[in-house]
Amino acid sequence: MAEEKRTGPLAGLRIIEMAGLGPVPLAGLMLGEMGATVLRVERLSSTRAFLDIPPEFDIDRQGRHTVRLDLKREEGTDFLLRLCENADVLLEGFRPGVMERFGLGPDAVQARNPSLVYGRMTGFGQEGPLAHRAGHDLTYLAYSGVLHAIGPKDGKPVPPLNLAADYGGGTMFLIAGVLAALLERGRSGKGQVVDAAMIDGAAMLAAPFFAFLGAGIWRDSRSSNLLDSGCPFYDTYETADGRHVAVACLEPQFFAEFARLLPLADEFAAAQYDRKAWPAMRTAIAARIAEKPRDDWAALFADTDACVAPVLSLAEAPDHPHNQARQTFASSGAMTRPAPAPRFSRSPSQMAAPAVASPQATSAALAFFGIEDEEVKALASAGIIRH
Repeated sequence: MAEEKRTGPLAGLRIIEMAGLGPVPLAGLMLGEMGATVLRVERLSSTRAFLDIPPEFDIDRQGRHTVRLDLKREEGTDFLLRLCENADVLLEGFRPGVMERFGLGPDAVQARNPSLVYGRMTGFGQEGPLAHRAGHDLTYLAYSGVLHAIGPKDGKPVPPLNLAADYGGGTMFLIAGVLAALLERGRSGKGQVVDAAMIDGAAMLAAPFFAFLGAGIWRDSRSSNLLDSGCPFYDTYETADGRHVAVACLEPQFFAEFARLLPLADEFAAAQYDRKAWPAMRTAIAARIAEKPRDDWAALFADTDACVAPVLSLAEAPDHPHNQARQTFASSGAMTRPAPAPRFSRSPSQMAAPAVASPQATSAALAFFGIEDEEVKALASAGIIRH
């Protein structure tokens, strides 16, 4: 049975994704939308108790084929090792040592397939005093120094959703590492282990700010700098209807346009980078913006380079004309979600379909990994596999 035809620059690539939450599933989704065939392996007794999401909204399973394996039995681990023989990439997000205890660590897998790229995602990395500790996005941001820089000057640090460490420092660095390893494999013919730690990725995302700090042009306190709401022309302001606009006119020519249209008093318009003027400038901007509703300001600045934007909610963003024109969001079954990114000129990505339990499609995917249907049926009868 042939695997379904896929498009995208990674078409033909075989990826095994060990089921988990957060960064690894998003990596599997994105790589799958780029054309890879992703086989998600769940434990036979897997549950998602604290994240009970209806199947039609379960983005962690979209675009994949799923099999459940009893990894406590030798037959289950051996089956996974056989899948790895024909795979290009394995992605896993367990704590250090878990895959080794299953007999599925890099040594065991690459003994079967030396060209396989083994992508490991953890919070703290594979070694170090915190390697075996539990954590979440906020934990890694705290240890990386990033969390300290986010929030109001006289308030506490603010969690930036779980975008910065989980998905920025985690997913994106895992994808970058895996793709780099695949590129290198094209020259050497050999796979390797990619150790992607969220604390490393979060820290790396902040590399420019560490450089600014070292150069003496960044203050190590919240809301005291150009890009952390410390300056009045890079901040958000409440409008007359209780909503907000984002003002981001850092460059003098953009600030001049902002000052002209707001309008802002000449004494402030001529003193953009005079820090002594900032407190009074902020007060003046806030008072003026509070006079009109958000959408009135959006209309005023819409065709300008003043870098003023309405702060849209998650529900509003898909309806914005620019997002509609670019099809930045698209329908996926019962939900609207971001469309695949980035975009490719010759081999476009394909949006993942909602997860549907289909033994026939899963059998086709397993055949793509070199497993015959008869063996799958035998293991299913023995309670080793469920699909």
